[in-house]
Amino acid sequence: MFFDIFAFQTYKVTQYFSNMRYQIRLSYNGEKLCGWQIQPNDTTVQGEIEKALMTLLRIPVSITGAGRTDSGVNAINYIAHFDLPDEKEIDAAHLCYKLNAILPHEIVIHEVSSCNPEFHARFDATLREYHYFIHFCKDPFCNNFSYRMRQRLDVEKMNKAAAYLLGEHDFSCFEKVGGNNATSICNISEAGWHTYKPSHIELMGYPYTEGDYIVFKVKANRFLRNMVRAIVGSLIEVGNGKKSPEWIAELIASGSRSDAGASVPGNALFFTGAEY
Repeated sequence: MFFDIFAFQTYKVTQYFSNMRYQIRLSYNGEKLCGWQIQPNDTTVQGEIEKALMTLLRIPVSITGAGRTDSGVNAINYIAHFDLPDEKEIDAAHLCYKLNAILPHEIVIHEVSSCNPEFHARFDATLREYHYFIHFCKDPFCNNFSYRMRQRLDVEKMNKAAAYLLGEHDFSCFEKVGGNNATSICNISEAGWHTYKPSHIELMGYPYTEGDYIVFKVKANRFLRNMVRAIVGSLIEVGNGKKSPEWIAELIASGSRSDAGASVPGNALFFTGAEY
């Protein structure tokens, strides 16, 4: 009997939660978080926000994000949405303020706003973008968000290799085993390495040599689990001379994850936005 009552109450909540839709724009430092998706016994972005919404609104709230990020991965201007019943009227700006007051320091809510009831943070995204940062010099101000490599890489060869990623392909070779995706086909529209100067060089004159810092930028309609970190690890194999640029094309054709490069650390990876 208890089970039947609980099921009925859950059904009522589900029915009500379809009237008003709200969009959240947020950023997070993934260092102490086990990725976006809620997991039992782990601290995740989705889990922390849902817990905070429950505390403030006194009803269970399910939040949907633009995509999953792995443990340790960061995000800037990430988009998510949630639904509330019509009778649960809220002041979006005040809710934003209250969320920031109780969420952990690693998560910040930039904006909460009402949106089209048909808007979907995940399925309406047409493009997603990631950046991966690497530095070659000893720099205590970069270690948390950049991967230090002691050996310089051939950026020209890595960009030649990255060109083979462009277009629609089956990217099984870069997908974590057991990823559970319906398809491994993605369409990459941009992929390339660039040199850059971190802010502490521009603003405070930290000693700098041209080429000390590089960033990989990649855009696609969708990404597979662990895909960007595996791509970067494979491009590093080209950059350090172990593989030729054409090897990337062979990898994509083979579809074998075991043949690709090792995944690079997640702390240097940023989800940097989605286009709708």
